[in-house]
Amino acid sequence: MRPVEVDVRARDGAARTGVATTARGVYRTPCFMPVGTRGAIKFLSAADYERLGAEIVLGNTYHLMLRPGAAVVAHLGGLGAFAGWGGLTLTDSGGYQVFSLEPSVDDDGVTFRSTYDGSRHRFTPEGAVATQELLGADIQMVLDVCPPLPSPAAVVRTAVERTAAWAARAREAHTRPDQALFGIVQGGVDPALRAESAGRTVALGFDGYGIGGLSVGEPREQMLPALAAAIAELPDDRPRYLMGVGDPASLVEAVALGVDQFDCVLQTRLGRHGTALTEAGKLHVKNAAHARSDEPIDASCRCEVCARHSRGYLRHLFQVSEPTAARLVSLHNIAWTFQLVDAMRVAIEAGTFEALRRRVLAAWG
Repeated sequence: MRPVEVDVRARDGAARTGVATTARGVYRTPCFMPVGTRGAIKFLSAADYERLGAEIVLGNTYHLMLRPGAAVVAHLGGLGAFAGWGGLTLTDSGGYQVFSLEPSVDDDGVTFRSTYDGSRHRFTPEGAVATQELLGADIQMVLDVCPPLPSPAAVVRTAVERTAAWAARAREAHTRPDQALFGIVQGGVDPALRAESAGRTVALGFDGYGIGGLSVGEPREQMLPALAAAIAELPDDRPRYLMGVGDPASLVEAVALGVDQFDCVLQTRLGRHGTALTEAGKLHVKNAAHARSDEPIDASCRCEVCARHSRGYLRHLFQVSEPTAARLVSLHNIAWTFQLVDAMRVAIEAGTFEALRRRVLAAWG
């Protein structure tokens, strides 16, 4: 494996900004990674990703291994070429989707049924690595056990034990030197378990480190101490990736603790239903109050949607069930999030991150 090394260029407290180097290219940190679950971000194309300035796009191992199949993606050049995307790619292990199906779990792996056709599948740590090697992303994630929250202490402890054991097996199974492999930290909202899981994962020597199983329903006042406990055990020269988190308040709070990268489906999920991210908080485009508005979604936003379209026009598109509406608000939400992350990098460099954090929390906290 080739470690993904983080060159930290500036710090403001624990918040940091820099450049992470993979075998095939670099990305700036903090970094927001939009999610292309089945090989595409919903309503967007690779040309959109490029125009928006994406640096990494995610694919979902669970969905891609079922449709069209990892071997098909490999035959067509790997995930990036398959999607026509020249930037970096990351595949999650599919564990979160598998565990949402309440599979049969044992110490060796999981057995589950496809959401597409009900067919039965077996997934192991080694199988997750082999599948992702075929998918060919620049970064792949180990298979972990993500317990629902709240869960009994014994369930969270078992998840930590299995995650550690499966991480060791994944580390041994990984063979592609051009593809980074990230370990994952679990432990629920228990800071002691988070620290233990992080220490055990670091001891295996991964290229970077994901922090999973947070922002799954727990209040932020429980999430942040658990996150801080994990980060304290992670090496300074490797990426720290908070998985599945993308709401603005959590982004600034996590960066304040030292997180480097994020992914989330929130931006496009909200966009599809007519909710836009703005400097003042959520804007519900479908509201009747916007019917005659010639204002953009957010006057401070530099995206192409805000430059061209009014709230009144976007509301009209939703009212007549025009699919373009979901596309445009999704484009805005991703662009707006990229702008927020850019602003965090600038603020860290300038030593003004705390002021930005307070401003975002005032609107989104």
